[in-house]
Amino acid sequence: MLTDLRLGDCYDVLRTLPEASVDSIVTDPPYGLSFMGKRWDYDVPYIDVWFQCLRVLKPGGHLLAFAGTRTQHRMAVRIEDAGFDIRDMIAWVYGSGFPKSHNLDGDWQGWGTALKPALEPITVARKPFPGTVAANVLEHGTGALNVDGCRVAHGSDVDLTMVQRQQAEGTGNAVGKGWVASILGKEIPMYKPGGRWPANLIHDGSEEPCALLGDAARFFYCAKASKADRGEGNNHPTVKPTDLMRYLCRLVTPPGGLVLDPFMGSGSTGKAAVLEGFRFLGIEREESYLAIAKARIDAAVEEASKQRQGALFAP
Repeated sequence: MLTDLRLGDCYDVLRTLPEASVDSIVTDPPYGLSFMGKRWDYDVPYIDVWFQCLRVLKPGGHLLAFAGTRTQHRMAVRIEDAGFDIRDMIAWVYGSGFPKSHNLDGDWQGWGTALKPALEPITVARKPFPGTVAANVLEHGTGALNVDGCRVAHGSDVDLTMVQRQQAEGTGNAVGKGWVASILGKEIPMYKPGGRWPANLIHDGSEEPCALLGDAARFFYCAKASKADRGEGNNHPTVKPTDLMRYLCRLVTPPGGLVLDPFMGSGSTGKAAVLEGFRFLGIEREESYLAIAKARIDAAVEEASKQRQGALFAP
């Protein structure tokens, strides 16, 4: 099975899945903001749904769940109350977007009711497991993050040889003074040939976030979904960019693993999973969105197949 797309309410479908059968969950669930008047976005998912997600994940399996800034707290608490360990929160920062503000006039002209949206939080959670991370990874393939597979490439202006020599000298001096003796054995240099250590911040490469971040090149960047990325006939209002979803799937899924998206929408996670060489299981309750997802994921399967064939016959 490369892909398995199922129509139905995610809670009902999740209950039919075997326990500990999924390697990771990467999903963009309802934010509970009644976005564009959509009924499915009335509330964030209840604890029962997240408990089923916990049940089907392998021990140590990660869950990545997008949320809105106004309801991130409710999303994270429900995920935690279902039994997950909250590990982190990734911030996807972008420059595009308009404030959904009610602007006043008269004596109060210049006042409004909302800030410009520039961030989407992603809850990083993990299913608890007994023993050590190393033992769990050996047994289940889950529990750790794919750091080297998600390193942020260095800019062309970085002289790795010089930087690594400077850092080695600085680290030696610090250890000699006892400043960082407690972190011996951990990675101290941020500059490695494969790139920088992935951070809990992602940006879209636009002028505003880059100016705010300073050296924005140290963070992974991905712009919002383009028309080409959405595909023909995709009218889903909250499409996530494929490159972002590929990065997230790669971060938390072992090689050849099964990625689950219980809120599949138009299939961005599925498309990304297939292009990364993972298997995919998606659940969607709206038949029209399922059809869009199937078309996008089928196209990704074909693209991935062509890429594999090209690699086989490459000189």
